[in-house]
Amino acid sequence: MDTQKKETSAMTKHLTGTRKEWLAARLDLLKAEKELTRRSDELARRRQELPWVRINKEYRYDTDDGTVSLADLFRGRSQLLVYHFMFGPDYMAGCPHCSAIADGFNGFVTHLANHDVMLWAVSRAPLAKLQAYKRRMGWSFPWASSRGSDFTSDFGVAYTEEQLRSGAAQYNFGSVTWPPRPIGEEEALPDLTAGTATDWATYAREAPGMSAFVLEDGVVYHTYSTYGRGLDGLWGLYQWLDRAPRGRNETGVWMRRHDEYDKG
Repeated sequence: MDTQKKETSAMTKHLTGTRKEWLAARLDLLKAEKELTRRSDELARRRQELPWVRINKEYRYDTDDGTVSLADLFRGRSQLLVYHFMFGPDYMAGCPHCSAIADGFNGFVTHLANHDVMLWAVSRAPLAKLQAYKRRMGWSFPWASSRGSDFTSDFGVAYTEEQLRSGAAQYNFGSVTWPPRPIGEEEALPDLTAGTATDWATYAREAPGMSAFVLEDGVVYHTYSTYGRGLDGLWGLYQWLDRAPRGRNETGVWMRRHDEYDKG
């Protein structure tokens, strides 16, 4: 009797079944996954059909190779992808969430560059701060500073203190006001700002996103931008978690920079 109780208490509360039952459920799920894949292909086609908007403003960026223009960021390719990395002028380190997504850039950037696509991270922090953080993280992908230009604010990922205080700061095409409340309670705020040496008001003047551009006949066009959950598909970590037994399993701010996990 005691043995039976121990075995019962150790059993999972999750639905269990036979291999035959699992296979039937898996085949049903496969149909839904294929439908989602076809829907995703359709959305990709619609992204490519968006009208292009000519960039007439002269943006300048500080890079390892000196001050360059937006066209220079293409480095001979016809397509440019920019990740708007949350690293404001007053930050001492990058956003931990942006850092997690950027951990995957080193591998992607080489393949993309050999397929006519340049991938850059762009932030408002001075180049020296970006270079130091890049060394700390062990990254090699190109990272530019938009310090002194309107690039980051023009593409909806940087705000003034006045915009934040008045509620005029809009994110994700106006559907979400930034800054949102963090995941969980207010106690989560120190976890988000940890390592940046900023308070929440300063931290929240930056937001994440990505933008795409094309260079044709010497003219740069903006083709696409996405923010918030629109970045999920670019975040390899979440794609893995979505296939793990317990999914994302998030109850608070858990993500840290990759060199901070062993620090408790």
